[in-house]
Amino acid sequence: MNITERLRKEADEIWKEIKEHPFVVELYTGDLPLDKFEFYILQDYYYLVKSIRNFSIISSKASSVDNMREVTEILHLEAQSEFEGYEEFLDRLGYSLEDAAKVEPIPVNVSYSSFLISTSSLNSFELGITSVLPCFWSYAEIAEYHRDKLSENNKQIYKDWAKVYETKSYLNLVERMKDIVNEVGEGYPFEELKDVFITASRYEYMFWDAVYNKKGWPI
Repeated sequence: MNITERLRKEADEIWKEIKEHPFVVELYTGDLPLDKFEFYILQDYYYLVKSIRNFSIISSKASSVDNMREVTEILHLEAQSEFEGYEEFLDRLGYSLEDAAKVEPIPVNVSYSSFLISTSSLNSFELGITSVLPCFWSYAEIAEYHRDKLSENNKQIYKDWAKVYETKSYLNLVERMKDIVNEVGEGYPFEELKDVFITASRYEYMFWDAVYNKKGWPI
């Protein structure tokens, strides 16, 4: 097995829980209450902004020009595709980017974003790029796992959201990230890679759970 296959195996139990989380399942079946989807979309703004900044940090840590260029291209693709699609979904829900920017991020959103940025800032390129992989990869796996449910889904906005993660461009992006991790992770202490991969995977589950239950600040 290569590095990413080993990482995915280590996180298998967490990813099973992610794929079976009520938010994910109900989104694909069309049973998810719209207010929960709105809550998720509005929270996603904070994460997207932090993610773009994080990729800039990761790129600056690259030890080779090839890796720096590759991550910079991924950053450009994410910024372009994510925000274009994101703004469209906001508009369909009756919101603007300005509205989303004013939304207070929930605790897990702040914590997850801070974990990713601190991992990239304080550690190596290898750990930084590994820590962001679960987000991208798990969305692709969710899309594949639940694809058949979309045929019975009568909420077009959910179907349109889900189909983004089945596109060739998105799947290519995930494969490029996996290729980088496999390349730079060779010879790197696997336990360190595993730790950040597992933590990020846990945060993915926690984020789904928090938006489903609208877990804001308790005080």
